[in-house]
Amino acid sequence: MLSQLTAFLSAFDLASPLALLLLPLPLLAARLMPAEAAGGSGALKVPHSLVAAAARGESVAARGRARTLLIWTLWAALVVALAGPRLVLPATALPASGREIMIAMDLSGSMERRDFSLDGETVSRLAAVKRVGADFIRRRAGDRIGLVIFANESFVSASPSFDTATVARALEDAQIGLVGRSTGIGDGLGLALKRLAAPEGEGKGEGEGTPPGNSKVAILLSDGANNAGQTVPRDVAALARELGIKVYTIALGPRDLANADGEQDVVDVEALRDIATITGGKAFRVKTTNDLIAVAESIDELEGGRAKAPPVPLRRDLWPWPATLALLCAAALLAARRAT
Repeated sequence: MLSQLTAFLSAFDLASPLALLLLPLPLLAARLMPAEAAGGSGALKVPHSLVAAAARGESVAARGRARTLLIWTLWAALVVALAGPRLVLPATALPASGREIMIAMDLSGSMERRDFSLDGETVSRLAAVKRVGADFIRRRAGDRIGLVIFANESFVSASPSFDTATVARALEDAQIGLVGRSTGIGDGLGLALKRLAAPEGEGKGEGEGTPPGNSKVAILLSDGANNAGQTVPRDVAALARELGIKVYTIALGPRDLANADGEQDVVDVEALRDIATITGGKAFRVKTTNDLIAVAESIDELEGGRAKAPPVPLRRDLWPWPATLALLCAAALLAARRAT
């Protein structure tokens, strides 16, 4: 019991401790207020209820003491509530890296092809990317991550945020056809760079400013060749280099332009490798689900270096309790006044 009380007192804090100086204010006011002038005339009108109470033998003095006690309790509770009592509890330290990561994901029609496997079943490329990508995003607690999807058009599916769970759900909810069925690699990467290069506060939620000393990274995943959009992927890669943004590229699919064997809409491995080389990133080739898992782990390691951030204390406000007590005292005084 004693240890619990000690722990409570050690966590107790006041937001505005100087407010407690108001406690003796009524006494000070009563002392400084001028007394009524001598010789003043006055009359005392005694309510019938008091006369009846006196007749029943009730103590008027006792009722007066109770009223005084209620008034002082009301005042003390108000002052304590104004002081802002609270408990300061330590929070668990989260990993922090200061990195900003934008994922640009191909959502063209070829992502429907069922040539990957999950849990022993053949699934579409998109289903495999959703599973592995969502796991990767959730592991990046402490990073600020966003998601761009692209096909004919490009769209920010999840604005950059430290809320990795929300970004992961946005990836899991992605559906083919939302932005067309072609492959606009240049536009998709360009939109990702735009969000990474945005000035602090622009396009970001409250409290989502750029971390100091941050490293900016784009992850570009595609299973096709650039055949839509207004920009050339190499030009966008050159812009990324100027901005100091590293791009990791993931070429998805069993076949590519070098061994297409007549298959349409195969991945342009060389173009994706050029983007990674120009920006100082790294290119990955993915033909199976296991390859995709290995790539996610590799990027996780390459962009590691996370450490525990200083814990941010959590404050639990206690002022509603004295405020409620003051309200009850006021109600009791009002009820007593009406009763008389």
